[in-house]
Amino acid sequence: MDNHAFENCLANFKTITESTSYLEIFSYSDSSFNYVSEGGLSPEQFDNFLQQINFSPVALPQNVHLLAGMRLILQVPATNPETFAPSYMSMSHDNYRAMIKALHLPRMAIETSTAVGLYFWYALDIEDDGTPYLHMVFRKSDVRKKGHTRGWELILSHNLKTSMTTGFAKGTGSSNLSDTIQHLKACTAELGHAMLLPLVQLHHTSSAAADLKQRDARDWLRLIEHAISIDRVDDPEGHQTSDGNLDLDIMRHDLMECQAQTLWNRPALYLVVIDSMEEAAQLFMKMLPDERKCATVEKFQGTVISRLMLHRKRWNGIEVYSNTTRQRIEIQRSVLYNIMSIRESKLNLQMAGEQKRLAQSSEREATAMKGIALLGAVFLPGTFLASIFSTTFFDFRDAASVVSSNFWLYWVSTIPFTALVVALYFEWQKRRERKYAKQDADERRRDLEDTLEKKEARILAASRRRNETLESYQRLRFESPQNKPEVFTT
Repeated sequence: MDNHAFENCLANFKTITESTSYLEIFSYSDSSFNYVSEGGLSPEQFDNFLQQINFSPVALPQNVHLLAGMRLILQVPATNPETFAPSYMSMSHDNYRAMIKALHLPRMAIETSTAVGLYFWYALDIEDDGTPYLHMVFRKSDVRKKGHTRGWELILSHNLKTSMTTGFAKGTGSSNLSDTIQHLKACTAELGHAMLLPLVQLHHTSSAAADLKQRDARDWLRLIEHAISIDRVDDPEGHQTSDGNLDLDIMRHDLMECQAQTLWNRPALYLVVIDSMEEAAQLFMKMLPDERKCATVEKFQGTVISRLMLHRKRWNGIEVYSNTTRQRIEIQRSVLYNIMSIRESKLNLQMAGEQKRLAQSSEREATAMKGIALLGAVFLPGTFLASIFSTTFFDFRDAASVVSSNFWLYWVSTIPFTALVVALYFEWQKRRERKYAKQDADERRRDLEDTLEKKEARILAASRRRNETLESYQRLRFESPQNKPEVFTT
């Protein structure tokens, strides 16, 4: 089954090229003969390295024997953009098949190219000749940034009879695999333990960057808390606008980025890997032949367990710390949503006020038009006729000529007078509009400033008082005599 699955996966993989090198480390009973060799590996030398042709260790005296060793094929740093893409391998199919066979590597490793997150797998394999091998796959290669895949992987096989570890290691420039290789060269005395290389890689992967990320996120959150609900005087992050109000867009963006930072390197993955590595270390000691159980291996087994415990406690602390940060982020998000709701209510009230004023203006204009129309309909016809016929231009007593020759004087005086009356009417109308605008402005100021601004200020003040009360309560509780630790004297 494994052979068929391996060949089927291999046929579906695309090949790319990477610069390849090798690393050999051998530990002898006489430490002066310890051997470290590394260098480039051309395609012509690839098979020679697998078969140890021209790559065999130096000749040894009769009283010196090999204790442990490690032979690795390296691709560090890997530079091809698709080097860790699913269904891609950085060597030819024939070379990969030959490497798996010659170095006794697990065939199932090819199926982990699509694994996401931090991944560790181990298994005990006994070959046809009875030789037990501890197989391990340790990788993290699910990141793509700026079009380039990023990550690292270790495919290892440890011969329990000879204490020889063989494997394949690949990592991009952003990974810490090169630091791991340099660290490995200084650990020749511990080569007999199968978990040496995975433990060193875990050490560099679990760096202080994870703790610093959480600390930075907490500091960032503290600034947001002060800006939202505690103290809005100092605002180095620009969370306030020029008028002293909160910039909701910046607040929302900062909360999102802060929460994303707390989710960086989830501790749950590392805790699962640490448990699996501890199980693999226990299995290694259980299956290790008695002739290989020396003081160095047993001492390093204790180091493995203690270091795994150290990393477990660190990641447990990071998990609790990040969970607390996320809970505080949710509190600030709820406060921010309340402020947004208040401002939305303010906007709705402003719209309602504008609509009300628009309706009032329309009603006033309609009333004025009705008045003018009514006056014109009632008085204008009769006034017009009376004015015309009552002038001296009409003389009904003289039947010879009814219309005077000076009738044009009537129009010369009437038209300017009418224009003056109309102008006075429009001026009066503008005065009325200014009066109404002032009344509307006063009403708007009373509605908004005297209600919503005070309401928002009351909510923020209540939040500050609640925080101050909680801090005072915690301080008093800590300072109370019954909570002080007892001191025993001898």
